[in-house]
Amino acid sequence: MRFFSSLAVALSMYSKLPVPTVDWNEKNMKYAMCFFPVVGVVTGALEYAAGYVLLRYTDCGSFFFAAVMTLIPVLVTGGIHMDGFADTMDALSSYGDREKKLAILKDPHTGAFAVIWLCAYYLFNAALWSEADLSVLPAAALMFPLSRSLSGISVVSFQPAKNSGLLRTFQDGAQRKRVRVVLILWAAACGCAMAWTSPVPGSLAVAAALLVFLHYYCLSRKQFGGATGDLAGYFLQMCELAMLAVLILAGGCLWK
Repeated sequence: MRFFSSLAVALSMYSKLPVPTVDWNEKNMKYAMCFFPVVGVVTGALEYAAGYVLLRYTDCGSFFFAAVMTLIPVLVTGGIHMDGFADTMDALSSYGDREKKLAILKDPHTGAFAVIWLCAYYLFNAALWSEADLSVLPAAALMFPLSRSLSGISVVSFQPAKNSGLLRTFQDGAQRKRVRVVLILWAAACGCAMAWTSPVPGSLAVAAALLVFLHYYCLSRKQFGGATGDLAGYFLQMCELAMLAVLILAGGCLWK
């Protein structure tokens, strides 16, 4: 029952999936991050199913296919991670000092740079999906739990930039060592599965995910003094975009 409650906390926070209402108490928060990749499993399964049906059984154009594949993660998550991406791009584009960047992350208003980078992100994401074929789908479906596994590892491992906020809430409530071990196992399983389903593109995509993770670690410490929930969302989106780009490019879809 305790683990079911932790699962419900993770799904209610990081997705729009219908789950029973549970209390966000200390007991339920201990292992909530362990179930963060489950949101990715659901997203990946929907991406694979939709992509398989569209490519195998319909004559839809590449633009329609790309639009569907781009929108599924947004519908599952409600855009919570894209919100972090947008806030982070606003903060980085300010070129201000650390305190100003952190203040921008907390600002509920959306700046011009956030809108510009959101448009650029979705345009590039849709362009990549428009070049995908059936061979890309198995590895691409695994991107989503892998990115969430790595994001969760950062939540329970990185130094927080401030003493309040969503990331600090999950840090304080989590059994960090146990949660970290579970998330590492999640990440290892997803990475191995990607390499197995698509040896060269999948292995390169895992390498790209780890490079983005390193970039995220250095960026969070240098620019913000630590990690925040918004930065974790920024990492997740950049990680998925990088993996998709590698899968498409390494898979040779652009040169068929």
